[in-house]
Amino acid sequence: MVAADSEGRDAPGASMFRRERSIPLRGSAAALCNNLSVLQLPPRTLTHFGVVHGPSAQLLSAAPEGVALAQRQLHAKQGAGVSPPLITQVHWCVLPFRVLLVLTSHRGIQMYEADGSVMVYWHALNSGDISPAHTAFARGIAACGHFICVGTWSGQVLVFDIPAKGPNIALCEELAGHQTPITDIASEASEGEDRAADLVTADDSGLLCVWQSGPEFKLVTSIPGFGVPCSCVQLWQGIVAAGYGNGQVRLYEASTGSLRVQISAHARTLCALDLAPETGKLLSAAEDTFVHIWKLSRSPEGGDIQVEHCHGESIPDTQVCGARFCDPSGSSFAVTGYDLAEILRFCSV
Repeated sequence: MVAADSEGRDAPGASMFRRERSIPLRGSAAALCNNLSVLQLPPRTLTHFGVVHGPSAQLLSAAPEGVALAQRQLHAKQGAGVSPPLITQVHWCVLPFRVLLVLTSHRGIQMYEADGSVMVYWHALNSGDISPAHTAFARGIAACGHFICVGTWSGQVLVFDIPAKGPNIALCEELAGHQTPITDIASEASEGEDRAADLVTADDSGLLCVWQSGPEFKLVTSIPGFGVPCSCVQLWQGIVAAGYGNGQVRLYEASTGSLRVQISAHARTLCALDLAPETGKLLSAAEDTFVHIWKLSRSPEGGDIQVEHCHGESIPDTQVCGARFCDPSGSSFAVTGYDLAEILRFCSV
Protein backbone atom coordinates (compact mmCIF):
# COMPACT_ATOMS: atom_id res chain seq x y z
CA MET A 1 0.00 0.00 0.00
CA VAL A 2 1.31 3.42 -1.02
CA ALA A 3 0.48 6.62 0.85
CA ALA A 4 0.48 9.96 -0.92
CA ASP A 5 -0.66 13.53 -0.40
CA SER A 6 -1.61 16.52 -2.52
CA GLU A 7 0.96 18.96 -1.20
CA GLY A 8 3.64 18.35 -3.78
CA ARG A 9 4.08 20.38 -6.95
CA ASP A 10 2.42 19.33 -10.15
CA ALA A 11 4.36 16.73 -12.06
CA PRO A 12 6.59 17.90 -14.92
CA GLY A 13 4.58 18.17 -18.11
CA ALA A 14 1.28 17.87 -16.25
CA SER A 15 -1.67 19.61 -17.82
CA MET A 16 -2.87 22.91 -16.43
CA PHE A 17 -6.39 24.32 -16.63
CA ARG A 18 -7.74 27.81 -17.17
CA ARG A 19 -11.10 29.26 -16.18
CA GLU A 20 -13.63 29.45 -19.01
CA ARG A 21 -16.92 31.30 -19.29
CA SER A 22 -19.30 30.14 -16.56
CA ILE A 23 -22.90 29.06 -17.15
CA PRO A 24 -25.55 30.93 -15.12
CA LEU A 25 -28.10 29.01 -13.04
CA ARG A 26 -31.60 30.11 -12.13
CA GLY A 27 -30.88 29.17 -8.52
CA SER A 28 -27.85 27.98 -6.59
CA ALA A 29 -26.89 24.33 -6.29
CA ALA A 30 -28.13 22.52 -3.19
CA ALA A 31 -25.55 21.43 -0.62
CA LEU A 32 -25.53 17.79 -1.75
CA CYS A 33 -22.58 15.57 -2.61
CA ASN A 34 -22.33 14.64 -6.30
CA ASN A 35 -24.58 17.58 -7.22
CA LEU A 36 -23.61 17.82 -10.87
CA SER A 37 -24.23 15.55 -13.83
CA VAL A 38 -22.66 16.12 -17.23
CA LEU A 39 -23.61 14.53 -20.55
CA GLN A 40 -21.74 15.01 -23.81
CA LEU A 41 -22.89 13.09 -26.87
CA PRO A 42 -21.37 13.00 -30.39
CA PRO A 43 -20.59 15.17 -32.23
CA ARG A 44 -19.74 16.96 -28.97
CA THR A 45 -21.12 20.32 -30.05
CA LEU A 46 -23.34 20.53 -26.97
CA THR A 47 -22.71 19.70 -23.33
CA HIS A 48 -25.65 19.06 -21.01
CA PHE A 49 -25.56 19.86 -17.28
CA GLY A 50 -27.91 18.79 -14.49
CA VAL A 51 -27.98 20.42 -11.03
CA VAL A 52 -30.30 19.92 -8.04
CA HIS A 53 -31.86 22.94 -6.32
CA GLY A 54 -34.22 21.90 -3.50
CA PRO A 55 -37.44 20.40 -4.95
CA SER A 56 -36.35 21.00 -8.55
CA ALA A 57 -33.56 20.04 -10.93
CA GLN A 58 -32.15 22.37 -13.56
CA LEU A 59 -31.11 21.01 -16.95
CA LEU A 60 -28.95 23.18 -19.18
CA SER A 61 -27.44 22.76 -22.63
CA ALA A 62 -24.38 24.83 -23.46
CA ALA A 63 -22.24 25.43 -26.54
CA PRO A 64 -18.46 24.93 -26.28
CA GLU A 65 -17.94 28.65 -25.58
CA GLY A 66 -20.24 28.43 -22.55
CA VAL A 67 -23.37 30.05 -23.99
CA ALA A 68 -26.46 28.47 -22.44
CA LEU A 69 -28.76 27.48 -25.31
CA ALA A 70 -31.62 25.73 -23.50
CA GLN A 71 -32.88 25.31 -19.95
CA ARG A 72 -35.49 23.04 -18.43
CA GLN A 73 -36.68 22.61 -14.87
CA LEU A 74 -37.91 19.28 -13.50
CA HIS A 75 -39.77 18.75 -10.23
CA ALA A 76 -40.00 15.74 -7.98
CA LYS A 77 -43.24 13.81 -8.29
CA GLN A 78 -45.47 14.71 -5.34
CA GLY A 79 -46.40 11.23 -4.18
CA ALA A 80 -48.52 10.90 -1.04
CA GLY A 81 -46.92 13.71 0.98
CA VAL A 82 -48.15 17.25 1.51
CA SER A 83 -44.94 19.25 1.10
CA PRO A 84 -42.91 19.17 -2.13
CA PRO A 85 -40.32 16.38 -1.85
CA LEU A 86 -36.65 17.30 -2.04
CA ILE A 87 -34.59 15.94 -4.91
CA THR A 88 -31.44 14.10 -3.85
CA GLN A 89 -29.68 13.57 -7.20
CA VAL A 90 -29.99 13.95 -10.96
CA HIS A 91 -27.88 11.81 -13.29
CA TRP A 92 -27.74 10.84 -16.96
CA CYS A 93 -27.44 7.09 -17.53
CA VAL A 94 -25.80 6.14 -20.83
CA LEU A 95 -27.02 2.67 -21.80
CA PRO A 96 -25.88 0.71 -24.88
CA PHE A 97 -29.01 1.70 -26.83
CA ARG A 98 -30.43 4.83 -25.21
CA VAL A 99 -29.77 7.59 -22.69
CA LEU A 100 -32.12 8.18 -19.75
CA LEU A 101 -32.15 10.96 -17.18
CA VAL A 102 -32.76 9.65 -13.65
CA LEU A 103 -33.99 11.84 -10.81
CA THR A 104 -34.15 10.60 -7.20
CA SER A 105 -36.05 12.17 -4.32
CA HIS A 106 -37.59 11.50 -0.91
CA ARG A 107 -40.65 10.06 -2.69
CA GLY A 108 -39.26 7.89 -5.43
CA ILE A 109 -37.33 7.46 -8.67
CA GLN A 110 -38.21 9.23 -11.92
CA MET A 111 -36.77 8.29 -15.30
CA TYR A 112 -36.99 10.60 -18.31
CA GLU A 113 -35.91 10.68 -21.90
CA ALA A 114 -32.46 12.29 -22.12
CA ASP A 115 -33.75 15.84 -22.65
CA GLY A 116 -36.17 15.65 -19.71
CA SER A 117 -39.19 16.15 -21.98
CA VAL A 118 -41.04 12.91 -21.21
CA MET A 119 -41.14 10.87 -18.00
CA VAL A 120 -41.06 7.20 -18.99
CA TYR A 121 -41.05 5.55 -15.54
CA TRP A 122 -41.93 6.29 -11.92
CA HIS A 123 -41.05 4.08 -8.95
CA ALA A 124 -42.52 5.06 -5.58
CA LEU A 125 -40.44 4.26 -2.51
CA ASN A 126 -42.09 1.89 -0.05
CA SER A 127 -41.65 3.74 3.24
CA GLY A 128 -44.41 1.93 5.15
CA ASP A 129 -42.05 0.09 7.49
CA ILE A 130 -39.67 2.99 8.15
CA SER A 131 -39.36 4.35 11.70
CA PRO A 132 -40.42 7.95 12.45
CA ALA A 133 -36.78 8.83 13.18
CA HIS A 134 -35.74 8.12 9.60
CA THR A 135 -36.63 9.49 6.19
CA ALA A 136 -37.07 7.50 3.02
CA PHE A 137 -35.05 8.60 0.00
CA ALA A 138 -33.23 7.29 -3.04
CA ARG A 139 -29.63 8.29 -3.83
CA GLY A 140 -26.79 6.88 -5.92
CA ILE A 141 -27.43 6.23 -9.62
CA ALA A 142 -25.46 4.30 -12.24
CA ALA A 143 -26.05 2.55 -15.56
CA CYS A 144 -24.57 -0.93 -15.81
CA GLY A 145 -25.08 -2.66 -19.14
CA HIS A 146 -28.81 -2.52 -19.86
CA PHE A 147 -29.57 -2.02 -16.16
CA ILE A 148 -29.94 1.12 -14.06
CA CYS A 149 -29.01 0.74 -10.38
CA VAL A 150 -30.37 3.13 -7.74
CA GLY A 151 -29.52 3.17 -4.03
CA THR A 152 -31.94 3.74 -1.16
CA TRP A 153 -32.02 4.91 2.45
CA SER A 154 -32.34 1.29 3.67
CA GLY A 155 -29.10 0.18 2.04
CA GLN A 156 -30.87 -1.77 -0.69
CA VAL A 157 -29.85 -1.18 -4.30
CA LEU A 158 -32.71 -1.40 -6.79
CA VAL A 159 -31.85 -2.83 -10.22
CA PHE A 160 -34.09 -1.85 -13.13
CA ASP A 161 -34.08 -3.66 -16.48
CA ILE A 162 -34.27 -1.08 -19.29
CA PRO A 163 -35.72 -2.01 -22.70
CA ALA A 164 -34.22 -0.69 -25.94
CA LYS A 165 -37.12 1.75 -26.23
CA GLY A 166 -40.41 2.53 -24.59
CA PRO A 167 -41.59 2.68 -20.97
CA ASN A 168 -41.65 -1.06 -20.13
CA ILE A 169 -39.03 -0.68 -17.40
CA ALA A 170 -39.09 -3.36 -14.69
CA LEU A 171 -37.61 -3.68 -11.21
CA CYS A 172 -35.79 -6.99 -11.61
CA GLU A 173 -33.58 -7.31 -8.51
CA GLU A 174 -32.81 -5.80 -5.10
CA LEU A 175 -29.21 -6.04 -3.95
CA ALA A 176 -28.79 -6.46 -0.19
CA GLY A 177 -25.17 -5.86 0.73
CA HIS A 178 -25.53 -2.71 2.86
CA GLN A 179 -27.14 -1.89 6.20
CA THR A 180 -26.91 1.92 6.03
CA PRO A 181 -28.02 4.46 3.38
CA ILE A 182 -26.37 4.26 -0.04
CA THR A 183 -24.29 7.35 -0.87
CA ASP A 184 -23.02 6.66 -4.40
CA ILE A 185 -22.84 4.00 -7.12
CA ALA A 186 -20.39 3.67 -10.01
CA SER A 187 -19.97 1.24 -12.89
CA GLU A 188 -17.60 0.41 -15.69
CA ALA A 189 -18.41 -0.98 -19.11
CA SER A 190 -17.36 -4.62 -19.13
CA GLU A 191 -16.45 -6.72 -22.14
CA GLY A 192 -16.84 -10.42 -22.72
CA GLU A 193 -17.97 -13.13 -20.36
CA ASP A 194 -14.83 -13.02 -18.18
CA ARG A 195 -15.67 -9.73 -16.52
CA ALA A 196 -15.19 -9.92 -12.77
CA ALA A 197 -16.39 -6.62 -11.31
CA ASP A 198 -18.28 -3.83 -13.06
CA LEU A 199 -20.34 -2.17 -10.30
CA VAL A 200 -19.43 -0.67 -6.92
CA THR A 201 -21.80 0.66 -4.25
CA ALA A 202 -20.91 2.81 -1.21
CA ASP A 203 -22.76 3.71 1.98
CA ASP A 204 -22.80 6.01 5.00
CA SER A 205 -20.72 3.62 7.10
CA GLY A 206 -17.89 3.59 4.55
CA LEU A 207 -18.62 0.03 3.39
CA LEU A 208 -18.04 -0.68 -0.31
CA CYS A 209 -19.59 -3.61 -2.18
CA VAL A 210 -18.23 -4.71 -5.55
CA TRP A 211 -20.62 -6.57 -7.84
CA GLN A 212 -20.61 -8.48 -11.11
CA SER A 213 -23.63 -7.64 -13.23
CA GLY A 214 -25.64 -10.16 -15.20
CA PRO A 215 -29.06 -11.81 -15.23
CA GLU A 216 -28.39 -12.11 -11.49
CA PHE A 217 -25.93 -9.72 -9.85
CA LYS A 218 -23.20 -11.40 -7.81
CA LEU A 219 -21.30 -9.92 -4.88
CA VAL A 220 -17.58 -10.12 -5.73
CA THR A 221 -16.17 -8.64 -2.52
CA SER A 222 -16.97 -6.29 0.35
CA ILE A 223 -14.50 -3.62 1.46
CA PRO A 224 -15.06 -2.73 5.14
CA GLY A 225 -15.36 0.88 6.26
CA PHE A 226 -13.16 2.47 8.91
CA GLY A 227 -15.61 4.71 10.77
CA VAL A 228 -15.87 7.40 8.08
CA PRO A 229 -18.64 7.74 5.46
CA CYS A 230 -17.73 7.11 1.83
CA SER A 231 -19.41 9.96 -0.05
CA CYS A 232 -18.33 9.17 -3.62
CA VAL A 233 -16.92 6.30 -5.63
CA GLN A 234 -15.63 5.53 -9.15
CA LEU A 235 -14.49 2.43 -11.05
CA TRP A 236 -11.85 2.26 -13.79
CA GLN A 237 -9.92 -0.71 -15.21
CA GLY A 238 -10.41 -2.80 -12.11
CA ILE A 239 -9.55 0.05 -9.74
CA VAL A 240 -12.08 1.29 -7.18
CA ALA A 241 -11.52 4.95 -6.25
CA ALA A 242 -13.35 5.98 -3.09
CA GLY A 243 -13.62 9.43 -1.46
CA TYR A 244 -14.26 9.75 2.27
CA GLY A 245 -15.45 12.16 4.92
CA ASN A 246 -11.92 12.61 6.29
CA GLY A 247 -10.59 13.98 2.96
CA GLN A 248 -8.89 10.76 1.91
CA VAL A 249 -9.04 9.13 -1.50
CA ARG A 250 -8.36 5.40 -1.39
CA LEU A 251 -7.69 3.10 -4.34
CA TYR A 252 -8.59 -0.59 -4.12
CA GLU A 253 -8.35 -3.61 -6.37
CA ALA A 254 -11.93 -4.29 -7.44
CA SER A 255 -11.44 -8.04 -7.71
CA THR A 256 -10.01 -8.56 -4.21
CA GLY A 257 -10.81 -5.41 -2.23
CA SER A 258 -7.12 -4.93 -1.38
CA LEU A 259 -6.11 -1.37 -0.48
CA ARG A 260 -3.32 -0.23 -2.85
CA VAL A 261 -3.03 3.56 -2.49
CA GLN A 262 -4.11 6.00 0.22
CA ILE A 263 -4.04 9.72 -0.66
CA SER A 264 -4.46 12.56 1.83
CA ALA A 265 -6.12 14.52 -0.94
CA HIS A 266 -8.24 17.10 0.91
CA ALA A 267 -8.70 18.79 4.28
CA ARG A 268 -12.45 18.24 4.40
CA THR A 269 -15.18 15.86 3.20
CA LEU A 270 -14.98 14.65 -0.41
CA CYS A 271 -18.08 15.72 -2.33
CA ALA A 272 -17.29 14.36 -5.81
CA LEU A 273 -15.07 11.97 -7.73
CA ASP A 274 -15.00 11.50 -11.49
CA LEU A 275 -12.88 9.47 -13.91
CA ALA A 276 -12.01 10.22 -17.53
CA PRO A 277 -12.18 6.72 -19.09
CA GLU A 278 -9.91 7.47 -22.05
CA THR A 279 -6.95 8.70 -19.99
CA GLY A 280 -7.39 7.47 -16.42
CA LYS A 281 -7.54 11.00 -15.01
CA LEU A 282 -9.25 11.15 -11.62
CA LEU A 283 -10.97 14.32 -10.42
CA SER A 284 -11.51 14.84 -6.69
CA ALA A 285 -13.44 17.74 -5.15
CA ALA A 286 -14.13 18.54 -1.52
CA GLU A 287 -15.63 21.04 0.89
CA ASP A 288 -12.15 22.57 1.40
CA THR A 289 -12.71 24.56 -1.87
CA PHE A 290 -10.17 22.46 -3.80
CA VAL A 291 -10.48 20.40 -6.96
CA HIS A 292 -7.55 18.10 -7.75
CA ILE A 293 -6.73 16.19 -10.94
CA TRP A 294 -4.77 12.93 -10.64
CA LYS A 295 -3.50 10.47 -13.25
CA LEU A 296 -4.00 6.78 -12.54
CA SER A 297 -2.05 4.03 -14.27
CA ARG A 298 -0.61 0.58 -13.69
CA SER A 299 3.08 -0.20 -13.74
CA PRO A 300 4.14 -2.33 -16.74
CA GLU A 301 6.11 -4.70 -14.51
CA GLY A 302 3.79 -5.82 -11.71
CA GLY A 303 0.57 -4.03 -12.53
CA ASP A 304 0.74 -1.93 -9.36
CA ILE A 305 -1.50 1.13 -9.22
CA GLN A 306 0.40 4.39 -9.74
CA VAL A 307 -0.84 7.91 -9.01
CA GLU A 308 0.47 11.23 -10.32
CA HIS A 309 -0.84 14.61 -9.17
CA CYS A 310 -1.52 16.78 -12.24
CA HIS A 311 -3.39 19.90 -11.13
CA GLY A 312 -4.97 21.64 -8.15
CA GLU A 313 -7.60 24.37 -8.38
CA SER A 314 -9.08 26.39 -5.53
CA ILE A 315 -12.62 27.80 -5.79
CA PRO A 316 -12.31 30.59 -3.16
CA ASP A 317 -15.06 31.07 -0.58
CA THR A 318 -17.11 28.25 -2.06
CA GLN A 319 -18.44 25.04 -0.55
CA VAL A 320 -17.96 22.79 -3.57
CA CYS A 321 -20.75 20.24 -3.93
CA GLY A 322 -20.32 18.83 -7.44
CA ALA A 323 -17.56 18.39 -10.03
CA ARG A 324 -17.37 16.40 -13.27
CA PHE A 325 -15.21 16.04 -16.32
CA CYS A 326 -16.92 17.38 -19.45
CA ASP A 327 -15.30 14.97 -21.92
CA PRO A 328 -13.96 11.39 -21.90
CA SER A 329 -10.31 12.50 -22.05
CA GLY A 330 -10.54 14.77 -18.99
CA SER A 331 -9.40 17.92 -20.82
CA SER A 332 -12.18 20.02 -19.26
CA PHE A 333 -14.24 19.94 -16.09
CA ALA A 334 -17.12 21.78 -14.40
CA VAL A 335 -17.78 22.64 -10.75
CA THR A 336 -20.87 23.60 -8.73
CA GLY A 337 -20.94 25.16 -5.27
CA TYR A 338 -23.52 25.78 -2.57
CA ASP A 339 -25.02 29.28 -2.84
CA LEU A 340 -23.24 29.70 -6.19
CA ALA A 341 -25.65 30.60 -9.02
CA GLU A 342 -23.39 29.43 -11.83
CA ILE A 343 -21.54 26.40 -13.13
CA LEU A 344 -17.80 27.07 -13.26
CA ARG A 345 -15.95 25.65 -16.26
CA PHE A 346 -12.26 24.91 -16.71
CA CYS A 347 -10.36 23.80 -19.81
CA SER A 348 -6.80 22.53 -20.28
CA VAL A 349 -4.32 24.94 -21.84
